[in-house]
Amino acid sequence: MLANNSPALRSGLPAAAALIGWILLSFSAALPGAWFMPGSWYFALNKPSWNPPGFLFGPVWSTLYTLMGIAAWLVWKRGGSSAQKRPLTLFLLQLALNALWTPLFFGAHLIGPALAEITLLWLAIAATIAAFLPVSRTAAALLLPYLLWVSFAAFLNFTLWNLNR
Repeated sequence: MLANNSPALRSGLPAAAALIGWILLSFSAALPGAWFMPGSWYFALNKPSWNPPGFLFGPVWSTLYTLMGIAAWLVWKRGGSSAQKRPLTLFLLQLALNALWTPLFFGAHLIGPALAEITLLWLAIAATIAAFLPVSRTAAALLLPYLLWVSFAAFLNFTLWNLNR
């Protein structure tokens, strides 16, 4: 539960509403996908045999965004945004980088720059995990599946870049 001097309690913001807010914020990184969807360009790319089927991405990302929101909320609960400025700023940075990859890859068809960007995303996730760890080990652990999935996605992006240049 929140500490008695928590900014969230002073403002009257219930913890459950804050949790929903952090989860919705995490899901906002998926919004570019509504405008930049895989199309004929993507389907025409040479892909490795281990490329995941399209139906897998929705459930995987839904799970990851939910875990990300819970992780940010757990950190936020430890004193609010002002007390956790660095970890939550890193969280927001990695979230922005997450949202940027889709327009680069699916929108602009820039496989190489998307690979560079997903590398920055991976580093930002790792930095966020490191910043979350002293605040909440659980929050840091909740981001590990995300880091693993982005590791896989980065390797896939690298493979697509090599197969299609």
